[in-house]
Amino acid sequence: MLPDCAKWYKDRPFDQRGRHRPLVGLNRDCFDTVTAPQTLAQKLLSRAAGGASVMPGDIVTVEVDLIMAHDSSGPRRWKPQLEQLGARIKDPSRIVIVSDHYVPAVDAESAAILKLTRDFAHENGIARFHDMQGICHAILPEKGYLRPGIFVAGGDSHTPHAGAFGCYAAGFGATDMLGIVVTGQTWTIVPQTIRVEIDGTLGDGVAAKDIMLVLCRELGMDNAFKAIEFGGSCVRAMSMAERMVLANMTAELGGETGLIEPDATTVAHIRAHGGDPGADPLGWTADPGAPYERVVRLDAGTLEPHVAAPHSPANSAPVSAHLGTKVDQAYIGACVGAKLEDLQMAARVLAGRKVATGTRLLVAPSSSATTAQAAADGTLAVLMEAGATLLPSGCGACAGMGAGLLADGETCISSTNRNFKGRMGHAGASVYLGSPYTVAAAAVAGRIEDPRPLLQPLRRAA
Repeated sequence: MLPDCAKWYKDRPFDQRGRHRPLVGLNRDCFDTVTAPQTLAQKLLSRAAGGASVMPGDIVTVEVDLIMAHDSSGPRRWKPQLEQLGARIKDPSRIVIVSDHYVPAVDAESAAILKLTRDFAHENGIARFHDMQGICHAILPEKGYLRPGIFVAGGDSHTPHAGAFGCYAAGFGATDMLGIVVTGQTWTIVPQTIRVEIDGTLGDGVAAKDIMLVLCRELGMDNAFKAIEFGGSCVRAMSMAERMVLANMTAELGGETGLIEPDATTVAHIRAHGGDPGADPLGWTADPGAPYERVVRLDAGTLEPHVAAPHSPANSAPVSAHLGTKVDQAYIGACVGAKLEDLQMAARVLAGRKVATGTRLLVAPSSSATTAQAAADGTLAVLMEAGATLLPSGCGACAGMGAGLLADGETCISSTNRNFKGRMGHAGASVYLGSPYTVAAAAVAGRIEDPRPLLQPLRRAA
């Protein structure tokens, strides 16, 4: 039996922001002794806050285990403010800096930002500096930096990507990040959690990206200060590459963080990349009866390829709603859409075929390691034989930087996570979102098509 105060907490109404009302006039200590069921987000924040009992709506101070920034969000913002304050970085060993937005430099301003980033990393003894090796969200798991249970603060909105590993990972603005690098701590609100239960088996040609486009439509993009916890038999069967898509695109839902309970697949990935999964990596699970704000259920077997129309990921519909839409450019890139598994998806469509006349296919692998792996297993050869143009690893056109930008009036279909007006070039361009399967099918047809009839086994290098 729960004490009366705990039962009241569980049943009390929410305020207009979806959070429990404050514990005004009650003895807060009585809740600390109650072993009430907890969500994964609560457990992770309790650990980060030093073991204190936490409840949705609480504001807590947490220790940050891993601090991530890139060339756009990090040193060029921190350096002048640190100098002005006379402050120093508290612990360089906690920091990972990745140059991915301005690489390779296309003008003098980009070159200056990259030089500042390199000099800053050297001057401040930041050993985990990865220069032009890939996108930050791809680098963290590739280098084995993630492990279940830690708190990750990143200077990028897609930091929830790391939540696929059972981390509490959230994006912070430049001012907050400055405070984090100086103190090693930050504050956060303990979020309510939406549980997304995905059961069944995805059909061939349907991917995690399609799941997220469905959720962007169904849940909307205004889930501020919410954790999205993904589970179910479909999620448990997913590779880490596909789980990362779910966690990453929590940002498109407006969520604070996206979480997946770690399992044997998680541990195997961490160890394969030289990381340490920790003493009890499988202990990070939500309790039965955890107090979810709501539970959303999806049957993976009923899903079909989806496409999001301009200018929002929430404008998603089955691919059949957009059949025949002419495309000038197909782009396979970004942290969410150009991992090795994504390139392999595209290759299954492109094998033995050519990119349509009048359509260009651009491929920007998420990291240099991904490019090397795709070359070794024959995937890259399939893409190039089909007529793809290989671009450097980096954020590139996804973030409106570097090669691959769109002109006024052009239409692109992209494996990226966002299609806001002007994000990939001219504000007069139109960007559709789809899985790598769907992007590759459009590249072959010169128009949006259902990828499933085009699927074939991936050819391997001899």
